[in-house]
Amino acid sequence: MKNLKNTLILVFAISILGGYTANAQSKYIDKKGKIVFEASEKLFEEVKAQTESATAIFDSETNQIASLALVKGFRFKNSLMQEHFNENYIESDTYPKATFKGKLIDFDASKLSETPSQVSVDGKMKLHGKEKDIRTDLLIYKKDDSIVMEGGFKVKPEDFDISIPKIVRNKIAKEVLVQINFNLIKK
Repeated sequence: MKNLKNTLILVFAISILGGYTANAQSKYIDKKGKIVFEASEKLFEEVKAQTESATAIFDSETNQIASLALVKGFRFKNSLMQEHFNENYIESDTYPKATFKGKLIDFDASKLSETPSQVSVDGKMKLHGKEKDIRTDLLIYKKDDSIVMEGGFKVKPEDFDISIPKIVRNKIAKEVLVQINFNLIKK
């Protein structure tokens, strides 16, 4: 499974950033990125999962960013909830990964400092075989020799043709909050 993950990451990295002519000094990568999503409703059991094995790649010359998370890598507190998520909602055997490809808008990496600054990112998220345009703001800053990106956005299950059964529909939020935290190290 680990070899499959590494192969997927390598293929993903080559396909996303391999065609750029920028030199290696402009590439940053995080293989242990954190993504958390929450779709909890008050008075009901928490619907929240996270992964700390997402891969993110950033090219500071082109401002292109891409990330990949294996869907089965998301962990819930409740193992039954995790099983239902993978088998009934996301269908992770059929759709094993979630991806994002985008570009930071009006960003100049040479002006990056340890003071967090806000920058917009435009891109497409792909999940469950469907794509959705995403525009959100990130906090970005330098930390030692790395670039840290933190942010969040909301999506709806129906954006990705994910149907929620009537019996649990009121227990799951209509909008899912997705939060990311990447610590990108120079390649």
